[in-house]
Amino acid sequence: MISFKSLYGSWRHVPNTPTPARQHPDKSCLLCPAASEEVQLEPLNSTVLEGSDVQFNATVVGTWRVMTWSVQEFLVLTVSSAGGIIPSSEQFSARFSSDNRSVEFTVHNVTRSQSGPVTCTVQGNFRPKTAQLYVQGEVFTLLHDLWVELQCLTTAWFPVPAVSWTQNGAAVNSSLYNTTSMADGDSFNSTSVLTFQAVSDTTVTCLATVPTLKNPQSSSIFLTVVPKPPDWTVLIAVVVSLGSAALLVLLIIGIIFCYRRRKDKSEKLLTSILLVLL
Repeated sequence: MISFKSLYGSWRHVPNTPTPARQHPDKSCLLCPAASEEVQLEPLNSTVLEGSDVQFNATVVGTWRVMTWSVQEFLVLTVSSAGGIIPSSEQFSARFSSDNRSVEFTVHNVTRSQSGPVTCTVQGNFRPKTAQLYVQGEVFTLLHDLWVELQCLTTAWFPVPAVSWTQNGAAVNSSLYNTTSMADGDSFNSTSVLTFQAVSDTTVTCLATVPTLKNPQSSSIFLTVVPKPPDWTVLIAVVVSLGSAALLVLLIIGIIFCYRRRKDKSEKLLTSILLVLL
């Protein structure tokens, strides 16, 4: 799990679950023309926040009987063209369009572990269609150019997991993060620290894997980068400088004015004294 500095979480290794047996095609449709039968899946890429709902729509061109939906290669829902819908749990649901040609498949309260392929398979002479689901973790707002430290922790893994990072799907150079592992009985706890400068919105993902895992376990967060507030220091300094200069000029003018006024009074007084003496 990824955390900011003191925000910690953990992963626990879950043994591999065998992939369910693949459904055999309906032999009654083997003679159907290939060009007239097609499955259209939308969207092909979907990014959602953890805990939200995500929908995929499958439109079938041609006659069909049974449709199945798989998440992470596990069969989670079966649909019959006659109207039957059998989900593996309440987390999955589906509904038909008015013409029964389209099926909307929904994953409720999606989790990060469900990131990956979402496959729609229609029995018969149809090719399976696969979309990619990206589930983002927490969302953080950061100031532009701020240095960020992320920590990714794995707890109770065996053997020592290989930890890596990606930013917006691109692998992060291993020189930018440091990973340490410590034994805890028969398992290992690992901590990986990634430090980088926030310059744009990015999805950061930590991946951990061991040889027995078919796909790495992952944890993601989304970073929103906002501009820094205006720096008023320079403006304040300029205003203060100009104000001080203006005050100094006014002070000098005032001194000169007072001096001239006193000088005029002195000259008038001297003239009056001379006239009296004369």
